[in-house]
Amino acid sequence: MFDPSTLRYDANGLIPAIAQDAENGDVLMMAWMNAEAVARTLDSGRVTYWSRSRQAFWVKGETSGHVQKLVEMRVDCDRDTLLLLIEQTGPACHTNRRSCFFTALRDGDEVEILRPLKAD
Repeated sequence: MFDPSTLRYDANGLIPAIAQDAENGDVLMMAWMNAEAVARTLDSGRVTYWSRSRQAFWVKGETSGHVQKLVEMRVDCDRDTLLLLIEQTGPACHTNRRSCFFTALRDGDEVEILRPLKAD
């Protein structure tokens, strides 16, 4: 059985977790997890992060309804970064965009490449 303590966490006990759409490969967001968040995610199938600003667990979609269901968790070669293949309900970004990576740098300019999703 996988043991989250075998991962390499930073000095604050955190590891970066990249959320990627399991169906189309889009990179949706990056957030932080600690060992308990990793364990909770694996146990529940609902992605749980650690909020550095609130110093609390954050189950994605708990208040917004924009749930992330874990399909597969992958560990990189150095064991210091996670890749979460997920099924995303609604936008992943708090700005109401599908992805947090909505600004591209092109020819020295910032270009918005994703607009906020329309409200239902």
